[in-house]
Amino acid sequence: MFEQLTQLVKQYGGDAVVNNSAVPNEHNEAVINETSNSIFEGLKKIVSEGNTDQIAGLFNGNSPIDGNNPVVQQIQQQLSGSLGEKYGLSSSDSNGVASNLIPQILGSLVNKAKDPNDNSFQISDIINSISGNSGQASGIMETISKYGMQFGLDQNNDGKVDVADVLVVTKSKGGIAGFIGKLFGRSSS
Repeated sequence: MFEQLTQLVKQYGGDAVVNNSAVPNEHNEAVINETSNSIFEGLKKIVSEGNTDQIAGLFNGNSPIDGNNPVVQQIQQQLSGSLGEKYGLSSSDSNGVASNLIPQILGSLVNKAKDPNDNSFQISDIINSISGNSGQASGIMETISKYGMQFGLDQNNDGKVDVADVLVVTKSKGGIAGFIGKLFGRSSS
């Protein structure tokens, strides 16, 4: 996922980084890499802190992907601090780069993950990458359960969304990727 994310950052980094006189040309590639790293690590940190509902909100479209979104804010702050510390950008310049890039990149990431015709980002791969395939899966399951009833994910009609529903889905309907895709409004066909 990190490589695809870096490609997205390069796609949007033209004006915010390469054509920005505040970012010295010798640091362009490093700033692009730092942006990718900040997004990836920022998403991982949000999950590790138990804020899986924020990640779910990002992917299911419940919150706009702008400067008011808590995920966007956290990653922008992280990136801005890193750019100032590592590359000597002023607070104003590093905030400008971060606020220009992060909403655009996260918006594109979410759109690509939700687009059934674009396989460059799969929601299940993103979740596995940012959760580290660790105990965070239970936190993500809690989030799926929280939002799942709204999306018709109670596959065994027991009134709750839980591991039993995942087992039903893994045997049909696109497996776990289909289950997670359905949560985020993406068909598994």
